[in-house]
Amino acid sequence: MQNRLRRAARATALLASLLALPLTPAGLAAQGFDPMRPGGGFNPMLPGGGQPSGTAPADDVPRNPDFADLPDTPGMEDTYYLCSACHSLDIVTQQRLTDARWDYTWTWMVEQQGMAEMDAETKETILSYLKRHFSSER
Repeated sequence: MQNRLRRAARATALLASLLALPLTPAGLAAQGFDPMRPGGGFNPMLPGGGQPSGTAPADDVPRNPDFADLPDTPGMEDTYYLCSACHSLDIVTQQRLTDARWDYTWTWMVEQQGMAEMDAETKETILSYLKRHFSSER
């Protein structure tokens, strides 16, 4: 009987502590995260918590409509043809990975996903392009 009472007391205490957590949208907003607001403040799912890294991505770079509106700078065509051979370019443009994560992703795609390894010059061209335009560090 006493074991039951102890378990009930522990369960009640646990439930009370869970109910005290700020899980409401207002509670999350008070912590600085509002998922409904574009750029909604702190987001634990993004590198650096989604906080600006000091410089915004260069929006003044012209886009090329013939290449999925990718930024029209050196490396665009190589990136377009290699990446779109296997998946949508939306997957590339929405990632905002760190520079190190782009390197890791390249290795993972070659070793685990069957992507053909490119020569060193092409690899450097594509990774530089991805890091320049789609890195969370810029």
